[in-house]
Amino acid sequence: MPRRPLRRCGAVAALSVALLLSSCTSGGTAVKGAAGGGGLADPLFPALGNGGYRVSHYGLDLDYDVAEHHLDGSAAITAKAGAALRSFQLDLQGMTVTDVRVDGRAAEFSRKGHKLVVRPAAAIRKGDTFRTTVSYRGTPQEMRDADGAVEGWVKTADGAFVAGEPAGSMTWFPGNNHPSDKAAYDFRITVPERYTAVANGQLRSKRTAGGRTTYEWHSAEPMASYLATATIGTFDVQESRTPQGLPIYVAVDPKEAAASRKPLSRLPEILAWAAELFGPYPFASAGAIVDHTPDRVDWGALETQTKPVYAGAPDTATVVHETAHQWFGDSVTPKTWRDTWLNEGFATYAEWLWEEHEGGRSPQEQFDALYDGDEDHERWDFPPGEPESAADVTATPVYERGAMVLQQLRNAVGDETFFSILKEWPAKYRHANADTEDFIAFCQDRTDEDLTDLFDDWLFGEGQPDWEYDAA
Repeated sequence: MPRRPLRRCGAVAALSVALLLSSCTSGGTAVKGAAGGGGLADPLFPALGNGGYRVSHYGLDLDYDVAEHHLDGSAAITAKAGAALRSFQLDLQGMTVTDVRVDGRAAEFSRKGHKLVVRPAAAIRKGDTFRTTVSYRGTPQEMRDADGAVEGWVKTADGAFVAGEPAGSMTWFPGNNHPSDKAAYDFRITVPERYTAVANGQLRSKRTAGGRTTYEWHSAEPMASYLATATIGTFDVQESRTPQGLPIYVAVDPKEAAASRKPLSRLPEILAWAAELFGPYPFASAGAIVDHTPDRVDWGALETQTKPVYAGAPDTATVVHETAHQWFGDSVTPKTWRDTWLNEGFATYAEWLWEEHEGGRSPQEQFDALYDGDEDHERWDFPPGEPESAADVTATPVYERGAMVLQQLRNAVGDETFFSILKEWPAKYRHANADTEDFIAFCQDRTDEDLTDLFDDWLFGEGQPDWEYDAA
């Protein structure tokens, strides 16, 4: 997500930062078993996510009235219990819950902050797979992140721009809202017939009746909740295939069509180039969503899985960045929000490689320009491996210094080993989660060089490191 130069602050109806940073628990019931906890103790967002279960599939049925900004929703959540549960929690901000059922039986429920506490009629046994259906309705609310950015269900002049990093998905569906719990998704989205509803994965069907159109989308590969979208608008849609046969679905707001045409026309070329560097594309389809967003959405793009969403026409470098995220961030997803340099450092480095591919500066020249720049620049505010707060999750050091870590790694291990790492890392953790320690161990196993000082200084060291590796 290339957000760092584009963010501003402003007033919106928002989820408070305190809510995201606090913990939340529920009371017990007469049913035997444990109470599934609220919050997974994420280092930056401890209240996000929930304990006691893992989700394998979300079935989201959404009916949106564009004129009234009203959403009727139903979420069918299939999960496996990690312990015997007398209750469990889901993340849902706002909305009115009208009914909750577990395995078809009515369940008691209550609300506390952004937690929906569910008490099934009978305890769920450890290891059991269970299905929770939540019916809800209301006006989904956008929210403001700790860093001031707007996300969630953002109303536009002709629909909704839906983006979820880090927490916004809980403004429009209940779930286990943490990147460590990935699942498959099916979307059924009904809108007035002149609108288009775009979600992740492949379009399975489109049916119009009574002046309303229902779109059904299927996303089979595991996906973190923050990467889900259900963006609605009046889009120009183009469907095509790459020379390799990969389906591409591109939806562009007509106001952004002219400026988007050239960069999006290069998407098949960018996908092929990235596959040469990073290995086979990890999903069954690709695409893009370009919306005409209100001024309060002042960031550029988000790597929503299979179809990055762009808040306005992107340039080619941004398309490269979001495409690289399909490997780094979407397929290989961080275990915690502290590990986002593994997303943004790789995607930024992909921009550097693309610039060289296009006849511009080399990655080493990019590194040198940043290193020799202002020593008080914000890129040195904190080490990318240890963001200091939730407000830092998409700050400049995560991007720029994150990419500089990779250039230093390249200098240390040499090009042959480095470019093998670029392919082998996303292959090993394909559709899974990994953290910084996994990456360090992965790299160390592939070289005789001692990488301890490199990572200590560049990933975890305070301020601007005072040494550099000589280029190999």
